Amino acid sequence: MASGGYLQAAVFLLAVQLLCLRAADADQDAGTVIPAESRPCVDCHAFEFMQRALQDLKKTAFNLDARTETLVLRAERRALCDCMPTNSLR
Repeated sequence: MASGGYLQAAVFLLAVQLLCLRAADADQDAGTVIPAESRPCVDCHAFEFMQRALQDLKKTAFNLDARTETLVLRAERRALCDCMPTNSLR
């Protein structure tokens, strides 16, 4: 008797799954499809994002390079001034 209950439950679950699949197919058919030509390309957006990020990195690197050069020159000037007597710089 217990196996009959399991069989009925299995048939019921199978019927529910089939109904769900048919409903999902009907939803997909009812939607509108946007042509590929009018959709923005995901790769294009990713490329543009990466291009902007690269430009930002280049600007940051340039600013850091300029700042580092200024600091190195300042440190060299201090070291030079510390090593030499004040009257020999004139």
